Parts: sequence; structure tokens; C-alpha cells
Amino acid sequence: MSLQGSLFEEPGPGNAIHLKNGELAYYPRFFKPAESDNYYQTLLDTIDWKQESMNMYGKQVLFPRLMAWYGDAATSYSFSGNTFAPSPWTPALEEIRARITPASGTGFNSVLLNLYRSGSDSMGWHADDEPELGPHPVIASVNFGASRRFLLRYKNDHHLKHEILLEHGSLLVMKGTLQQYWEHQVPKTNRQISGRINLTFRFIHP
Repeated sequence: MSLQGSLFEEPGPGNAIHLKNGELAYYPRFFKPAESDNYYQTLLDTIDWKQESMNMYGKQVLFPRLMAWYGDAATSYSFSGNTFAPSPWTPALEEIRARITPASGTGFNSVLLNLYRSGSDSMGWHADDEPELGPHPVIASVNFGASRRFLLRYKNDHHLKHEILLEHGSLLVMKGTLQQYWEHQVPKTNRQISGRINLTFRFIHP
């Protein structure tokens, strides 16, 4: 079911965030509350969620969240010792991609989805700097559900930090040399919170 029409309105301008050797733009209410609620439930019900594992110190450890990889054919993506083949785009994912492309200033051929089931689910420090993303990737991060802290730290100086609260219906665009010089994480929280779905749209180079 299309969520455009009466639910759609043009988002306001993004908040530019200029970091040392990095650029971001944050749109706190890119999607209206009603369509954000609908997208959250649609993605929760229709995405083929899986709990993948990674090799850590010689042992297979489960990722502390559920994941899914969707995109064009031949957009396989490798990270944490895993290679993921894409599932085909769903109507909801295609709608979201079409909405965020103008604000992001580039096109995307794939998306990594993460489902944080509670505050116990998290993502550790990392950078989206895999070779198939190219030297200066544009990553568009869409968020539905509970607000979560998004932390950044400079790779060569961990005292240099920045924090953004990613809200329901928000869009965060990371670009320039950010992935080269910065890493980011979504930490656990002891607060009792509901689920969150994060979508990071990317362009995989052949």
C-alpha cells in the first residue's frame, strides 16, 4: 500500500553538521509521524529479518540486532566476515528510497536494515568504509521507532566526539570524508524503550 498522498509533505531543510574532515545533514522530521508509524509496522511485518553471526576472536558471535540486506541484483555487500546477497526491493523500500534521494544528492542501489528490538540491541564502533562503497560514500540513514543515541568519534583522537539523537521519522545523511576519518556506534541503553528500525541506503560499486 502506498503511503504517499495525504500523508506526504515536503520536509524542512536539513541541519548541516560540519565536523573535522566530515559532513552530515540531519532532518529530524523528514517523514510525518503517521507515515513513520506506517512504515515502521510495514517493515517490521514484511522484511525478512535474520540474526546473523560474526567471527570474534575465533568464535561465532550473534549480532546484537536483526538485519536484512535489499537492493539491485549483483549488489552483494561484505562486512564483519560475512557476504550478503540482496533480496529484491519491496514497494515500501522503493518508496522510501525515492523520497530520500533528492535530499541525499545521489542515488542508491542497496539498503542495509537493522532492527533494534529493545535497548539491549546495539551496534559497536565501526565505519562504513568497505571497498565496494567507494572512497567517499554517501550513506543515508532513515530511522523509524524509538529514538536512539548515535555517537561519532574521530578515529585518530577519541576525545573528539559528537552525538545526535536519531528520532522517529528522521533522516541523517553522511558524506564527504566522514567514513575515512570518523567511526560511529549505537550504544545499548538501560531505558525501557520500544523497537527501532534503521535503514542505511548505499551505492555499491561493481
